[in-house]
Amino acid sequence: MLYLVGLGLADETDITVKGLEVVKRAERVYLEAYTSILHVGKEKLEAFYGRPVIIADREMVESSSDEILEGAEKSDIAFLVVGDPFGATTHTDLVLRAQELSIPTKSIPNASILNAVGATGLQLYNFGQTVSIVFFTDSWKPASFYDRIRENASIGLHTLLLLDIKVKEQSLENMARGRKIYEPPRYMTVAQCAQQLLEIEADKQEGICSEDSLAIGCARVGADDQNFACGTLKELCEIDVGPPLHSVVLIGKRAHELERDYIRPFAINQETFDASWHKYHKQS
Repeated sequence: MLYLVGLGLADETDITVKGLEVVKRAERVYLEAYTSILHVGKEKLEAFYGRPVIIADREMVESSSDEILEGAEKSDIAFLVVGDPFGATTHTDLVLRAQELSIPTKSIPNASILNAVGATGLQLYNFGQTVSIVFFTDSWKPASFYDRIRENASIGLHTLLLLDIKVKEQSLENMARGRKIYEPPRYMTVAQCAQQLLEIEADKQEGICSEDSLAIGCARVGADDQNFACGTLKELCEIDVGPPLHSVVLIGKRAHELERDYIRPFAINQETFDASWHKYHKQS
């Protein structure tokens, strides 16, 4: 059987008991290492599991899945995913490929950013569509996420923004020349996300992501040192919330007073926070 095992968000101890039992008996153990990252390396995982761990990069998962699935009809293969197994469509595709080969599959869920973001104090029922924000380049600044944010904002819902990570990426030149040379890993920060939102807002001018829009910058959610900073997008452009991974929540107008009271201690500037909150709720 192919097992997709959620690892949770922080370190080697976040795996569930059920997931750990699967890992300990599996013939091979793979770690998906490009849609997200843990805060510890594979060596920590190997020491905790007592098993070797094979890193599965994007190329292996998307182009060489037969290597992962080899023998899975006769023995157990564990495919480890940071967060929850179905937090990325790639993992759905892997399951479909296994099913085409008549290989049974089973997933073992765990915490993901989609539910752990409740640690901000914002109610999960008040979240709309989740969107991804990718790194802009000089020639490529995709803005399709703006439509999703607008739809959420139109009914007062919060928007969770998942920020881009670049792991084992090639430059265009190296890719064109067929050279297996990879760029250093990059992880989008809260400040970079806020700057890109304002850049798109300057083009759209619809007031969806304005300078005084309230948002929460989130860092290392689920870890012992998780950090939240609440402020306007203009304030978040200057904030440093520490090492990755980061995400951002745009606060919707439907927010309840209890949510306000919970997130207020995270405010970068409480006077600015109170003023922006009052402005939002006068409009709702």
